[in-house]
Amino acid sequence: MSRRPGSGRADLIDRVPAPLLVLTAIASVQVGSSIARGLFDELGAAGVTFLRLAFAALILAAVTRPDVRRWSARAWLAAGLLGVAMAGMNLIFYLSLRTVPLGTAVTVEFLGPLLLALVQTRRLLDLLWCGLALGGVLLLGFDTGGTAPLSGLVLAFVAGLFWASYIVLSARLGRLVPGTGGLAVSLAVAAVLVLPFGHEGVTGVIDRPALLIGVVAVAVLSSVLSYGLEMHALRRIPTRVFGILMSLEPAAAALAGLLILRQRLGPAEIVALILVTLASAGVTLARRDRTRREAGAAAA
Repeated sequence: MSRRPGSGRADLIDRVPAPLLVLTAIASVQVGSSIARGLFDELGAAGVTFLRLAFAALILAAVTRPDVRRWSARAWLAAGLLGVAMAGMNLIFYLSLRTVPLGTAVTVEFLGPLLLALVQTRRLLDLLWCGLALGGVLLLGFDTGGTAPLSGLVLAFVAGLFWASYIVLSARLGRLVPGTGGLAVSLAVAAVLVLPFGHEGVTGVIDRPALLIGVVAVAVLSSVLSYGLEMHALRRIPTRVFGILMSLEPAAAALAGLLILRQRLGPAEIVALILVTLASAGVTLARRDRTRREAGAAAA
């Protein structure tokens, strides 16, 4: 019996626990964000955003070769809406990074997924984990000594709202289109939407082709790898659980800032990282125990 291209990779990735996929995606996107920040002076925040999305769309389309001719109208709509969310999330977040440190920007941005988890929660325990994560996010996000401008913080929060919509729309597209072919189309839509703001980035890489190395690295780390892993994870875990797991994003951003951007961690930041890590571990363990109980009840 013949196998579809990439089906072997899909079988392999389906064996990986969904939380591990999320953790890998988190690490990947934050390393990519650190690299992207270093390209702003040459290409601009909008230019880096456009090039990241465009190269990611090309790479993913070449790998997945999505058969868009068989897509339903619902699949096209889902891919288009996800593209809008990705355009807003990436462009506005990169604009915030011009004035706000990476760890702080990601922390404020995380309020979007956290609000999504709060809206979707149905259990008191989940609400308590969200509260713990919120405490860590606020502690980490606002321990800046007043150096982060309000405009940058507002941009990071708006990016977080787009992030919340990305979580919901990514899960919807993942249910309608197998694999990650739908993601390639969404990235292309996002690139087209960002083009009017980031077209100067094209001129920048033409003048300095060596910058393409960093651009491609950002595209792979922050879009192709991270979004692909998240889409696979969202097929197997509720968006509510995914949103709380993403509370590790501020910790990953702070660590990436320390290792790549040389941003040091203070005592309050360390406490905040412990809080959000405990919240993520708590919701993951609670979900695993609940799944075991449900499986045992079904077997009985």
